[in-house]
Order: sequence, then structure tokens, then C-alpha cells
Amino acid sequence: MKRPLFLECLAAYMKSKVKLIVLSVIFILIFAGIFALHQIRYDAVLYAAFICAVIGVIFGILDFAKFYRIRLVLADLTGSINFSLHDMPPARNALESDYQNLVRQLFENQNRITNETVNFRNFMNDYYAMWVHQIKVPIAAMHLLLDEQDRNSPLRLELFKIEQYVEMVLSYARLESDHTDYLIKEYDLDAIVKQAVRKYAPLFIAKKISLNIEPFDLKVITDEKWLQFVIEQLLSNALKYTKKGSISIYVENGMSFVIEDTGIGIAPEDIARIGEKGFTGYNGRLDKKSTGLGLYLCKEILKRLSHKLLISSQVGVGTKVVLVMEQQRTIME
Repeated sequence: MKRPLFLECLAAYMKSKVKLIVLSVIFILIFAGIFALHQIRYDAVLYAAFICAVIGVIFGILDFAKFYRIRLVLADLTGSINFSLHDMPPARNALESDYQNLVRQLFENQNRITNETVNFRNFMNDYYAMWVHQIKVPIAAMHLLLDEQDRNSPLRLELFKIEQYVEMVLSYARLESDHTDYLIKEYDLDAIVKQAVRKYAPLFIAKKISLNIEPFDLKVITDEKWLQFVIEQLLSNALKYTKKGSISIYVENGMSFVIEDTGIGIAPEDIARIGEKGFTGYNGRLDKKSTGLGLYLCKEILKRLSHKLLISSQVGVGTKVVLVMEQQRTIME
């Protein structure tokens, strides 16, 4: 709340005293009428009215000064009201005291609910982190048991999907946490992309989707782990909704990183809502297992990294996803 202006406070004060002013005028008129009926000299009436007016003005100035000081104190308290109510100005009457007691009760209830919410969120984050680390043990054991089998076996591909879902849970918990381990510095985008592509190579092979990567040399100021997670999610979505054809990765205009597929595309009315928490759109309704969480995480991560996500698509033709990293710097010159 901004500090109130003097004239603004004066107008508010006069508005709050309208009834009192009207009542005072009525009393003056009554006395003037009675004096007139008793034929008392008008100069005596005017003199009495002048004395009352002077006393009223003095009282009004002092009362307004106190009113103005209280409003300034309340305006200054706005920035710290989340922490303490101890500096609230003293109540001037029983009604103000009741209002302050009500505010204190609401403040205590809000703090209690906030603390309970924070404690529950911390508990859930700790639980997610513990669950993820525990589930990785049987996943690693299953990988060892499958070593003798074909790398492209359906069971291994399903295990790969389980790993990605587990990583998504962990990333979601970390993103919602108060402490996120960002390490912002300059990275080679090509190296990040190659790690993501290498990770999803089994899915490319299993679905017989060709991958076209145009060579590029681009340095990006970002967080490597979180940007790689975003690229992996975008690749996962492209593979999920591309039944045949290819996925292309390239740099556009030397400034924007692009992942383009020949998949089923996105309905025009869904594009504006992509990235909303829990929104799956028409494609999500076709795929009953879709949650919409992946693109939500991508959008939130990119916003925190000061990057942008642009999506254009045509149903039945494909989808083009552009990562605009405003802090990036090319070295292609």
C-alpha cells in the first residue's frame, strides 16, 4: 500500500465526519432560530457561532493530524504485515479495538495455515525424493537382469519409460522446493543436445523414427541439468506423438534452438494453453495416460532460466518447438 497523500487523507477524513458536520449545522440553526424567537441580538448569535466554529476547527485539525499519522503508520506496516502486528497503532475506541482483535485472529489463523502448508509441502518433497532414490535400486537391478537380452526388447523400453517418469517426479519435487540447485554459466548447447539424444536413442530405434540433426556451434548461458531436462521432455513428446516420419533438430537464424516433428500436431485452440498445469488438450484426451505435467515443468523451468518456449503446429502435419534463449551467445562467426 502506497503512502496516502495529504489531500487524499483530508477528503477521506471529511467524508468520515459528514454526519457530525451536518448535525453541528442543524444544532446551530436550532439555536439561531430560538435566539431569533426571543429577539436576542444577532451579533450575540454570530459571536457564539464564531467561538464554536473556532473550537471546532481546532479540534478538527488535531483530530485530523492523528488520523493522518495513523494512516501513515498503517501504510508503512503493509510491507511487514506478514511478519508481525506489534506496530499497529493503538485503538482509539472500542470499535477499533474489536476490528484489531479480529485482524489479529485472522493473522494468527493465516500463519497457522501457512506453517501447516509449508510443513506438509516439505514432508511431501522429502517423501518424493526418498521414493525416487529407493525406486532407482530395483530399476538398476532390472537393468542388470536385462543385460543378456536384446537392447531393443519391449521390456527394456518400458523400463526406460519408468525411469523417465521417475525423473519427472524428482524434477517436479525439486522445482517446487524452496531450494533449487541452479548452476548458471556458459555451456555448449551441442553437448547438452547430444546427451539428450543419446538417452532417447533406443526409442528412436524402436519406433523407427529418423533423426535429423543439423550441425551447429552455439554457446548458451543457462543451467545444464535443467535445460537438458527440458530438451529431453520435448524429445519425449515429439516421439510420443510421431507415429512415422522424422524429428529434426537445428538452430534457426543462429539464435533459436528448434525441435520439429512430423507428428499428429496440436489443435489450434490448445496451443495457447500449452504449459498450464494439468492441461492435456485434445491429444491428451486421445492418450488417456497423458498428464500435461511435462510441458508444465518445461514452461516453469524455462521461465526461471529466462528462456522462452514458442510452439507452432498444424494438425496432421507436425509441431515446431522453438527455445529462445535471450542470454545465449553464438560463436559461429
